[in-house]
Amino acid sequence: MRTSHFWRLMDDEFGVAYSRVLARDLVLTRLGGHSVVDALDTGADPREVWLAVCDAQDVPESRRLGRDIPPRR
Repeated sequence: MRTSHFWRLMDDEFGVAYSRVLARDLVLTRLGGHSVVDALDTGADPREVWLAVCDAQDVPESRRLGRDIPPRR
């Protein structure tokens, strides 16, 4: 997963403004006690960070892959 895809998932799930607050303030033990932003800045896999956020925020399995985007024609 690319970092840009990670942010798209965060924005879709939590909204643009709140996703940034959450990423800055949410400290996850699964990420070694780092915030989301710190984990990404130190090279953590964005997919692992996303899954850690999902677990911490009780995001249902049905929404962990993101919203369906219709293909371009």
